[in-house]
Amino acid sequence: MNRFIAAATPRGGHGWQLILADLALILFLLTLSTLPASEAETGRRLADSAARKAETRPVPKPEIAAAQALFRPVAHGPGLSEWLAAQAPDPRATLTVFAAHPAGGEAEAWARAEALALEARRSGVAVRTIIAPGKGAEVYASLAYDAPPQG
Repeated sequence: MNRFIAAATPRGGHGWQLILADLALILFLLTLSTLPASEAETGRRLADSAARKAETRPVPKPEIAAAQALFRPVAHGPGLSEWLAAQAPDPRATLTVFAAHPAGGEAEAWARAEALALEARRSGVAVRTIIAPGKGAEVYASLAYDAPPQG
């Protein structure tokens, strides 16, 4: 029985195959360890960039139709509700309140836009509000056919 067992085991072990496997593993680890260094040098990610591009979706931008009428609050001018009453009523139209603000003026811009939006809602018009940073403080309203199609 000893002869049978001795004949089944290969002579010399796994010498060159084991060394080749170790070298392949070392080469793989060295290649993998250079990725963070090259990413740091170039400033962009190399690993799985194709997969990341496939996963990312573009940021949706609000669709804003061309205005049929613009309202800007002015001293001694009509209020928004009076201005809306003078416009031709159309259930497809939406009033968009735009507010731009400089750095630190977010709260004031929101308060002014909210006041205009509330006045427009009381007039029975569909309203949306867009607030964005800008160079100066500005609030105005645009009446346009922005409403999504119904039906």
